[in-house]
Amino acid sequence: MARFAQYDYLFAFSLIFAFLDAYGIGANDVANSFATSVSSRSLTFRQAMLAAAVCEFLGAVLVGARVASTIKNGIISLSVFHNDPEVLLLAFTCAIVGSATWLTFATRHAMPVSTTHTTVGSVIGIGIAAGGPSAVKWGWDGVGQIFASWGIAPCIAGGFASIVYLITKYVVLRSKNPVKMGLITAPVYFFIVSAILTMSILWKGSPSLNLDELPTSTLVAAIIGTGAVIAALSILFWLPYVYCHVVRGDYTVKWYHFFLGPLLWRRTPPADASAFTADRAVPDYYAGHREEDHVPATVASDDIEARANDKTPGETDELSQKGSSESPATKVPHPSKLAAEVENNDLAGRPPPPNYRTFDGSWMEPWNMYTVLRYNALPWAWYCLSAGLRTDIHKMQMSGTDKEQERIKAIHSRAAQYDNKVEHLFSFMQVMTACTASFAHGANDVSNAIGPLSVVYGVWSTSEFPSSKASVPIWILVFGGAAIVIGLGTYGWRLMSVLGNRLTLHSPSRGFSMELGASITVVLASQLSIPVSSTQSITGATVAVALCNGDWRAMNWKMLCWIFFSWCLTLPIAGTISGCLLGIILNAPRWS
Repeated sequence: MARFAQYDYLFAFSLIFAFLDAYGIGANDVANSFATSVSSRSLTFRQAMLAAAVCEFLGAVLVGARVASTIKNGIISLSVFHNDPEVLLLAFTCAIVGSATWLTFATRHAMPVSTTHTTVGSVIGIGIAAGGPSAVKWGWDGVGQIFASWGIAPCIAGGFASIVYLITKYVVLRSKNPVKMGLITAPVYFFIVSAILTMSILWKGSPSLNLDELPTSTLVAAIIGTGAVIAALSILFWLPYVYCHVVRGDYTVKWYHFFLGPLLWRRTPPADASAFTADRAVPDYYAGHREEDHVPATVASDDIEARANDKTPGETDELSQKGSSESPATKVPHPSKLAAEVENNDLAGRPPPPNYRTFDGSWMEPWNMYTVLRYNALPWAWYCLSAGLRTDIHKMQMSGTDKEQERIKAIHSRAAQYDNKVEHLFSFMQVMTACTASFAHGANDVSNAIGPLSVVYGVWSTSEFPSSKASVPIWILVFGGAAIVIGLGTYGWRLMSVLGNRLTLHSPSRGFSMELGASITVVLASQLSIPVSSTQSITGATVAVALCNGDWRAMNWKMLCWIFFSWCLTLPIAGTISGCLLGIILNAPRWS
């Protein structure tokens, strides 16, 4: 049938807000997932952006769901729309608007939320607006599962993450020779990690390939075989490469030497290699988290004043002459310490904004419009697009008022710091875990953004009421994947800056345990049909690993309460926005 030409504007609104929704998923959900790898220094922020861009986009386009549920999680029935395609088109447009609005607000205010629950909340809202409260499944097969997942996901993920970290802690990190023990056990870790991540791809990360429908014997063989191959490759290529870095301290080994494999055993390190096992051959994963690295803002300002007092008489006179030449209007007789602190904290870790030009008169005047466009608007647009990739996440995580910095310092002081050499071993496994989980996320969770859009497109293009399943065109998968990548690259820094080391001290061994625990949870939940969120899983894993330090004060409980508060707000607010919007439009006065 012909498309709904009279409702082209609804489809246009859906496209705009679906892009904003997917943008928010990248800036919020994906940024939350990669915050662990960046905070642990296993990946730089730019490397995380590149890895996430490739894995999320390829996961969404190559093996993303070609068929999405019309109603997310079956939370309401299509019968509430009385087989009216026009009302359904309007309803899902409102659902997209509600989801995008809340996700944008939450990201702007650094609130880590579940994008799945945002979409579900929006669908609940339109369901209530169309059919009343009875139209929603409030029991265990509906909303009840959502509330239960707030406790189920963190607890399961925390349990697995704590088991992984405690084994790593007492078998490797605290052994007499942790580097040697780490190298011996690394192939075993690679086998286990590869097997679990293969399960994630088979059961969750390839909905369009239907790999989960293969015979059990084939699945088991694929899982064990993949793990064995990765473990063998780690012995052949990874082990000599890391041995040169960690044991020999060969800082001349580059990333492309990895492919030399066994030939690296015969490589002769430089004469001074043993003196460079940090910063040159092995990164310092605890840089900025030691007690001497925490310098409150007031101390920094005192140092500046002290340096000014140490000036030579000539320099002092020159400074005084410069100060006397300033007009009284430019002098600040009583500088505000709070104002300076706020200004410094706003810019901490962020690249400085462009130097915008001033002009006389209104910007609408013809002679000012060129100045506004050339020297203000274009630099502002470029700053918005590129500043995220130039942001120092670690500096932002450690910034704040003196009180906040003291709290972070106290939290980090209660977590043990281990040898950088052995931490370096786990950084590779953490990167592998993060990239595979990102691929599965792109394949499966991109439906949160493009599922409702697929329904809108199907109804708009055919003028027919849809079935329980809606086909997903490939261009919509590309559209959603691209928006997720753009959101992560331009605004993902916002979420990362308030997570990671602001929750507890991160390192590669801890981050690896957190991500592996969350991945195991997602795999088991997908098989047992338990509703879990990747956001909630990684949060529970973070708490559990923090408690494994043996001190409950190694966790930022204030920040954890903020995260849980964000979860509680998601469902009702997203539902209220979409429901109120649909209700107002459906019941608005019309021309007779």
